Amino acid sequence: MAAPLRIQSDWAQALRKDEGEAWLSCHPPGKPSLYGSLTCQGIGLDGIPEVTASEGFIVNEINKITCLDISSGGGLGVSSSTDGTMKIWQASNGELRRVLEGHVFDVNCCRFFPSGLVVLSGGMDAQLKIWSAEDASCVVTFKGHKGGILDTAIVDRGRNVVSGSRDGTARLWDCGRSACLGVLADCGSSINGVAVGAADNSINLGSPEQMPSEREVGTEAKMLLLAREDKKLQCLGLQSRQPVFLFIGSDAFNCCTFLSGFLLLAGTQDGNIYQLDVRSPRAPVQVIHRSGAPVLSLLSFRDGFIASQGDGSCFIVQQDLDYVTELTGADCDPVYKVATWEKQIYTCCRDGLVRRYQLSDL
Repeated sequence: MAAPLRIQSDWAQALRKDEGEAWLSCHPPGKPSLYGSLTCQGIGLDGIPEVTASEGFIVNEINKITCLDISSGGGLGVSSSTDGTMKIWQASNGELRRVLEGHVFDVNCCRFFPSGLVVLSGGMDAQLKIWSAEDASCVVTFKGHKGGILDTAIVDRGRNVVSGSRDGTARLWDCGRSACLGVLADCGSSINGVAVGAADNSINLGSPEQMPSEREVGTEAKMLLLAREDKKLQCLGLQSRQPVFLFIGSDAFNCCTFLSGFLLLAGTQDGNIYQLDVRSPRAPVQVIHRSGAPVLSLLSFRDGFIASQGDGSCFIVQQDLDYVTELTGADCDPVYKVATWEKQIYTCCRDGLVRRYQLSDL
């Protein structure tokens, strides 16, 4: 039986500072507990801390899984890491199929195109890349952002994609020509999350000031949602670039998603999940608050949604039911991302594990 290892809950933040320390302990069955510490000896040129361990512990390597997604057919998974790589794996058993290498520094986000054969990724190197899941080749690299890319969205079948960056801009890209079709928004604040959704007919998205490029495909009647670091949630017409609303929350917005043509969710750094109606966005429909830990991911699921937080909690909320289904196992490690396929739910966590949950009928 493996010995349980416990570590200071904010170790990732503590070890980002020069000479920062974090405690850890190991509890081998039938033996005395071992206590020690990790110490940051400086930050390497690659941005990764150089960490040493006290007697009895060894640091083998430093990386973490940052994001994951499941292909449309449910057969493949993709996960990204702080070591600059991504892995394609068999969703049924986790067997490694391909390693995608080409980003420098952390890969922050990854997702399959609707075909299930192509992957979109964004990294701290400010590059957006498209990959073949079949042979691991990088077929397109988009350059233009001046800061790390934190989230992406795919428009319709994927001829266009959207990216949000630490440089405060959201951009629309033409996959066929590897070109930027325009800056959709320039916020002056980091864009932590983006979502694209079809708008209800009752919502006025405005008209574009200029004729859209013929290379824009599927942007009409779509909304773009931006979760911003400056506590603002911004919605605009994807084709028109015209504002729909700007909502101010309690803290930085980390993630967002659409539930329908007029309902949406957005999660904040202080643990609030806002449900808003685009038709009357001044006051939230409801605010869900289960803990003060950052809301890290939100995903529409059946008649409700799945949320994950920085304290290891991950739960399913059914909109018309008064109970919540908890997904356990992450302990106190942040759950960064959730993906689903039919009755399977996959999560990635700071402990480096991808967990798969099989749901019975809810």
